[in-house]
Amino acid sequence: MTAARRTLTQMLASAEMARAFTLTVLLAVFSSFAIVRMSGMATLSTIIVVLCVIGLAILFVRREELSLLRIAPTSLVAFLLWTLASTFWSTEAGDTLRGWAALFGFAFLAVTVGHIRDTLQTVRALGDTLRVLLGISLGLEIFSGILIDTPIRVLGIQGNLAIGGPVQGIFGSRNMLGFIAVIALVTFVIERRSQSVSNTVAIPSIALAGMLALFSASPTVIVLALAVGIATAALAVVRHARPERRSALQWTMGAAVVAALTISFVLRHRIIAWLDAGSDFSTRADLWNALLDQWARRPVHGWGWFGPWQTDEFPFNAINYFTRDQHRTALNAYFDTLLQVGAVGFALIVLVGGIALVRSWLVASVRRSVVYAWTPLLLVTLGVESMFESFTLSGAGWFLLVLCALRAGQSRSWRENIDAAHTGTIPTLPPGVTS
Repeated sequence: MTAARRTLTQMLASAEMARAFTLTVLLAVFSSFAIVRMSGMATLSTIIVVLCVIGLAILFVRREELSLLRIAPTSLVAFLLWTLASTFWSTEAGDTLRGWAALFGFAFLAVTVGHIRDTLQTVRALGDTLRVLLGISLGLEIFSGILIDTPIRVLGIQGNLAIGGPVQGIFGSRNMLGFIAVIALVTFVIERRSQSVSNTVAIPSIALAGMLALFSASPTVIVLALAVGIATAALAVVRHARPERRSALQWTMGAAVVAALTISFVLRHRIIAWLDAGSDFSTRADLWNALLDQWARRPVHGWGWFGPWQTDEFPFNAINYFTRDQHRTALNAYFDTLLQVGAVGFALIVLVGGIALVRSWLVASVRRSVVYAWTPLLLVTLGVESMFESFTLSGAGWFLLVLCALRAGQSRSWRENIDAAHTGTIPTLPPGVTS
């Protein structure tokens, strides 16, 4: 091995490279809307491709610490293969391949980050990233809405801060800002509880995320905050319960969740009225009815994977025609999956999130460190948000889902038993390589 090759290998395998790569990935993923609006889709695509190449090089030099069985959850691999297979029956194979490439690219970046950073390191990197991006969002909203009182159209900022919102920040819509703010709140609170940052950093960060969640005026923020609050309380009860009582407690909570979902469905009209989201829900109801009509024509395999809709392609143009609107998604990740990759794809994506939630919840309920609560709480946020938006199927939402699924599988998986049977130990870094 030449000196230059040895130096490159050591750099790629270093802890400093892992941290720099993770921060760069997170900044690119969560800034994707702003990058596209400022420089175009070609710029974002180039950034993602370059990061994937670097990530592949990092995984290659760290290959001794990896196990092929544990590289990614089986349900995730199955979903990616099914979406790729949808090219064969898609209405537009080229667009499906492009949509799948984006899906795979963000998933690969999430898998890479999941293998080179542990949970606490991931939480810290995400916290640092969101502090910067939310700070930039607030600064631009102040500049647009108060200082110059003029919209910044290139970023979709309407300049409504002075009248109390809604605001969008650099994320494109009030609902996306609200979603990111809730993710940030969970991350900042975990940082503070795990004492990985000082109170002088944690408290202003929590206040920033809370303020932007409020000014986003997104009706989904209330539902997300309520769901995360209930999940946090339930997890705290389980963590403090005596070990012999945890199993019965978990089953009781599971039954309570099913009952709560049933009651919520029965009382959905009152809940919508309470949230003052009637017209918003009416739009969604019309959209979903039109979507289900098209899904019924291909219920098993769907119309092919596109991700965000190609509005000039069938069946999306037909749905928009009947709703007299220009929707770019189904405003519901579950319905979007059902339409694009059918009942099979729907079952697979539910398995990805459901298995990850169960695994991470069980791990968080027995591990002492509060940092293990980050994964199940994020999965709850993603699952609830998916009822109102399709964020989980692309960009930052999809990245977080894959990262959480990988993290859950690393801690509690049948692969651990297979690895242990063959090696006797969990794979570690090669000599001379730090984490």
